[in-house]
Amino acid sequence: MSRLNRFPHYRYIGVRDTMRFYDCDQDGEFDELRSRVDSENLVGRNRLQAFAPDTPEEAINRGYSPAVNPVPPDVEPID
Repeated sequence: MSRLNRFPHYRYIGVRDTMRFYDCDQDGEFDELRSRVDSENLVGRNRLQAFAPDTPEEAINRGYSPAVNPVPPDVEPID
């Protein structure tokens, strides 16, 4: 399990400039996020978002979309 140093307890991290969220427990997604964090200084530019509760449904509720996988049809925003 890989996580960003600034977000060690969060599985889902959103990037504000693209409004996409990444699953840090998925190697491919985490590698893509790590690459962007390092090359674009996303932490220093305050471009990352964690969610509570730490679920894809909460990320979707806040207007984010999955970075890699499409939204499953049974996942609806929380009212």
